[in-house]
Amino acid sequence: MKKMLLLLVIFFLLAGGHAYAQNVKIGVVDLLKALNESDTGKKAKADLETLIKSKQTALDEKGKEIEKLREELGKQSLALSPEAKKSKEEELERLGREYQRTVSDSQNDVKKKESEYTSGIVKEIRAIIEKMGQEQGYTMIIENAEGIVLFSKKDLDLTETVIKKYNESKAKK
Repeated sequence: MKKMLLLLVIFFLLAGGHAYAQNVKIGVVDLLKALNESDTGKKAKADLETLIKSKQTALDEKGKEIEKLREELGKQSLALSPEAKKSKEEELERLGREYQRTVSDSQNDVKKKESEYTSGIVKEIRAIIEKMGQEQGYTMIIENAEGIVLFSKKDLDLTETVIKKYNESKAKK
Protein backbone atom coordinates (compact mmCIF):
# COMPACT_ATOMS: atom_id res chain seq x y z
CA MET A 1 0.00 0.00 0.00
CA LYS A 2 2.78 2.41 0.96
CA LYS A 3 4.76 1.54 -2.16
CA MET A 4 1.75 2.03 -4.41
CA LEU A 5 0.94 5.43 -2.90
CA LEU A 6 4.53 6.57 -3.30
CA LEU A 7 4.62 5.43 -6.93
CA LEU A 8 1.34 7.22 -7.65
CA VAL A 9 2.60 10.46 -6.12
CA ILE A 10 5.81 10.32 -8.15
CA PHE A 11 3.87 9.45 -11.31
CA PHE A 12 1.50 12.40 -10.89
CA LEU A 13 4.35 14.77 -10.10
CA LEU A 14 6.26 13.74 -13.18
CA ALA A 15 3.23 13.34 -15.46
CA GLY A 16 1.67 16.61 -14.34
CA GLY A 17 3.29 18.52 -17.13
CA HIS A 18 6.70 19.01 -18.59
CA ALA A 19 7.12 22.51 -17.12
CA TYR A 20 6.30 21.32 -13.62
CA ALA A 21 8.44 18.20 -14.00
CA GLN A 22 11.48 20.41 -14.62
CA ASN A 23 10.98 22.00 -11.19
CA VAL A 24 10.66 18.71 -9.34
CA LYS A 25 13.62 18.00 -7.07
CA ILE A 26 13.70 14.54 -5.50
CA GLY A 27 16.18 13.11 -3.03
CA VAL A 28 16.66 9.63 -1.64
CA VAL A 29 17.90 8.66 1.84
CA ASP A 30 18.68 5.24 3.25
CA LEU A 31 17.57 5.71 6.87
CA LEU A 32 18.96 2.37 7.99
CA LYS A 33 22.39 3.25 6.62
CA ALA A 34 22.21 6.71 8.20
CA LEU A 35 21.26 5.13 11.51
CA ASN A 36 24.04 2.54 11.43
CA GLU A 37 26.80 4.75 10.07
CA SER A 38 26.22 7.91 12.09
CA ASP A 39 28.52 8.43 15.07
CA THR A 40 25.57 8.23 17.47
CA GLY A 41 24.30 5.09 15.76
CA LYS A 42 27.70 3.43 16.04
CA LYS A 43 27.89 4.33 19.73
CA ALA A 44 24.38 2.99 20.32
CA LYS A 45 25.31 -0.23 18.53
CA ALA A 46 28.44 -0.59 20.70
CA ASP A 47 26.38 0.07 23.84
CA LEU A 48 23.89 -2.59 22.78
CA GLU A 49 26.68 -5.08 22.15
CA THR A 50 28.06 -4.39 25.64
CA LEU A 51 24.59 -4.91 27.12
CA ILE A 52 24.15 -8.15 25.18
CA LYS A 53 27.55 -9.44 26.34
CA SER A 54 26.77 -8.69 29.98
CA LYS A 55 23.38 -10.41 29.70
CA GLN A 56 25.03 -13.38 27.95
CA THR A 57 27.64 -13.69 30.71
CA ALA A 58 24.90 -13.85 33.34
CA LEU A 59 23.01 -16.43 31.28
CA ASP A 60 26.13 -18.53 30.80
CA GLU A 61 26.70 -18.61 34.57
CA LYS A 62 23.12 -19.75 35.19
CA GLY A 63 23.47 -22.34 32.44
CA LYS A 64 26.63 -23.73 34.04
CA GLU A 65 24.87 -23.92 37.40
CA ILE A 66 22.03 -25.91 35.84
CA GLU A 67 24.44 -28.21 34.00
CA LYS A 68 26.40 -28.82 37.22
CA LEU A 69 23.21 -29.75 39.08
CA ARG A 70 22.16 -32.02 36.20
CA GLU A 71 25.54 -33.81 36.31
CA GLU A 72 25.34 -34.18 40.09
CA LEU A 73 21.88 -35.64 39.81
CA GLY A 74 23.07 -38.10 37.15
CA LYS A 75 26.04 -39.24 39.22
CA GLN A 76 24.17 -39.46 42.52
CA SER A 77 20.89 -40.74 41.12
CA LEU A 78 21.32 -44.31 42.37
CA ALA A 79 22.72 -43.30 45.77
CA LEU A 80 20.02 -40.74 46.60
CA SER A 81 16.88 -41.53 48.47
CA PRO A 82 13.65 -41.04 46.48
CA GLU A 83 12.89 -37.85 48.45
CA ALA A 84 16.37 -36.39 47.91
CA LYS A 85 16.24 -37.33 44.22
CA LYS A 86 12.83 -35.70 43.86
CA SER A 87 14.09 -32.59 45.65
CA LYS A 88 17.08 -32.28 43.31
CA GLU A 89 14.85 -32.83 40.26
CA GLU A 90 12.48 -30.09 41.47
CA GLU A 91 15.44 -27.77 42.05
CA LEU A 92 16.68 -28.51 38.54
CA GLU A 93 13.21 -27.84 37.12
CA ARG A 94 12.92 -24.57 39.08
CA LEU A 95 16.34 -23.43 37.86
CA GLY A 96 15.34 -24.30 34.28
CA ARG A 97 12.20 -22.17 34.52
CA GLU A 98 14.18 -19.36 36.12
CA TYR A 99 16.74 -19.59 33.32
CA GLN A 100 14.03 -19.37 30.64
CA ARG A 101 12.50 -16.36 32.40
CA THR A 102 15.91 -14.70 32.56
CA VAL A 103 16.48 -15.36 28.84
CA SER A 104 13.10 -13.83 28.01
CA ASP A 105 13.68 -10.82 30.28
CA SER A 106 17.13 -10.26 28.79
CA GLN A 107 15.77 -10.36 25.25
CA ASN A 108 13.04 -7.89 26.19
CA ASP A 109 15.57 -5.56 27.85
CA VAL A 110 17.77 -5.58 24.75
CA LYS A 111 14.80 -4.98 22.42
CA LYS A 112 13.56 -2.12 24.61
CA LYS A 113 16.99 -0.48 24.73
CA GLU A 114 17.45 -0.92 20.97
CA SER A 115 14.05 0.66 20.37
CA GLU A 116 14.93 3.60 22.63
CA TYR A 117 18.18 4.23 20.81
CA THR A 118 16.75 3.72 17.35
CA SER A 119 13.62 5.81 17.73
CA GLY A 120 15.54 8.76 19.16
CA ILE A 121 18.20 8.70 16.46
CA VAL A 122 15.70 8.20 13.62
CA LYS A 123 13.59 11.09 14.93
CA GLU A 124 16.65 13.37 14.91
CA ILE A 125 17.71 12.18 11.44
CA ARG A 126 14.22 12.82 10.09
CA ALA A 127 14.38 16.37 11.45
CA ILE A 128 17.71 16.89 9.62
CA ILE A 129 16.15 15.52 6.41
CA GLU A 130 13.12 17.78 6.74
CA LYS A 131 15.33 20.82 7.32
CA MET A 132 17.51 19.91 4.32
CA GLY A 133 14.41 19.46 2.18
CA GLN A 134 13.04 22.87 3.07
CA GLU A 135 16.36 24.74 2.83
CA GLN A 136 17.43 23.14 -0.44
CA GLY A 137 14.05 23.24 -2.17
CA TYR A 138 13.30 19.55 -2.50
CA THR A 139 9.86 18.58 -3.73
CA MET A 140 10.23 15.21 -2.06
CA ILE A 141 12.80 13.16 -0.18
CA ILE A 142 11.94 9.48 -0.09
CA GLU A 143 13.33 6.63 1.94
CA ASN A 144 15.32 4.04 0.06
CA ALA A 145 14.56 0.97 2.12
CA GLU A 146 13.25 -2.54 1.63
CA GLY A 147 12.96 -2.35 -2.13
CA ILE A 148 10.70 0.70 -2.30
CA VAL A 149 13.15 2.48 -4.59
CA LEU A 150 14.45 0.03 -7.14
CA PHE A 151 16.67 2.52 -8.92
CA SER A 152 17.78 6.09 -8.49
CA LYS A 153 20.69 8.11 -9.80
CA LYS A 154 23.60 8.32 -7.40
CA ASP A 155 23.35 12.12 -7.28
CA LEU A 156 19.85 11.80 -5.77
CA ASP A 157 21.18 9.85 -2.78
CA LEU A 158 21.48 12.23 0.16
CA THR A 159 22.41 9.60 2.74
CA GLU A 160 26.06 10.62 3.17
CA THR A 161 25.10 14.29 3.42
CA VAL A 162 22.47 13.48 6.02
CA ILE A 163 24.97 11.43 8.05
CA LYS A 164 27.49 14.30 7.90
CA LYS A 165 24.93 16.92 8.94
CA TYR A 166 23.62 14.69 11.73
CA ASN A 167 27.12 14.04 13.07
CA GLU A 168 27.85 17.79 12.95
CA SER A 169 24.62 18.59 14.80
CA LYS A 170 25.47 16.06 17.54
CA ALA A 171 29.05 17.39 17.78
CA LYS A 172 27.72 20.90 18.45
CA LYS A 173 25.71 19.60 21.38
